[in-house]
Amino acid sequence: MSEAPPLLAVAEEAVEAGIAYLAQAGRDAATRQLKPSGEEVTAADVEVERVISQTLRRRAPGIPIVGEESAGAQPTPSRCWLLDPIDGTMNFTRGAPFYAVSLAYVEAGRPRLGVIDAPALGRRWRTGPQSARPGGPAAAPRVQEVHEAIIGITGTGSDDARLGERIALLQSAAYRVRMQGAMSLDLVGVAEGWLDACVCLRPKPWDVAAGTALVRDRGKAVLGADGRDVTFGSPLLVAGDRQLAQRVLDVVERRFPRTTHRGGEHPR
Repeated sequence: MSEAPPLLAVAEEAVEAGIAYLAQAGRDAATRQLKPSGEEVTAADVEVERVISQTLRRRAPGIPIVGEESAGAQPTPSRCWLLDPIDGTMNFTRGAPFYAVSLAYVEAGRPRLGVIDAPALGRRWRTGPQSARPGGPAAAPRVQEVHEAIIGITGTGSDDARLGERIALLQSAAYRVRMQGAMSLDLVGVAEGWLDACVCLRPKPWDVAAGTALVRDRGKAVLGADGRDVTFGSPLLVAGDRQLAQRVLDVVERRFPRTTHRGGEHPR
């Protein structure tokens, strides 16, 4: 009997199959429809999920697959694949390049590995050993203060009751705020260092599992609303160096004494 392939290799093979479908799909596959929830979906979302799931079942049989387009209301299994076939569908339908295929393997309720591929950017990120990118930009210096930080925020179309307040608090406290429309790629930004931190509002497990694995793989923290390591079901996720992530969380949860700085307000 042949030895089972490593799960990271299986994940990459499955993501590659999904990317191959997108490469040959016509623009009709990007035509948007609306789910009952009001979220956008395309034929490409559904087909990429089918293609990737088919590969996972063939190469790693017995592991449940939870994909965004087929998930029901049942709890996430403690061991499973979590798949977002196109994270950033709104960008995808408009021809913007900031979208990604995101796949994670979860065990004991914790993301153990992840693969994120942004096909329009020609980039792929994975957990595990990383090879240096010759000629790439120097790593950004790490900052620990919110007023020095570039922070991404996603989930701004969610039903978060404090959405406007959270955005305003973050905007007044941070050096810069970025709204790029894909939770997986905001988490990649934290892992890579081109974002100092990110905030994800009302994340679903498939939105953030692969990115969470990647951020932790790079030695950074992913916190939930309670300030502990995030778990699925948290209404809020903040990622970054642990001290900075905690300070960002304090800002968006209004857990800080306030003072005026550069015309705005931020935590001391």
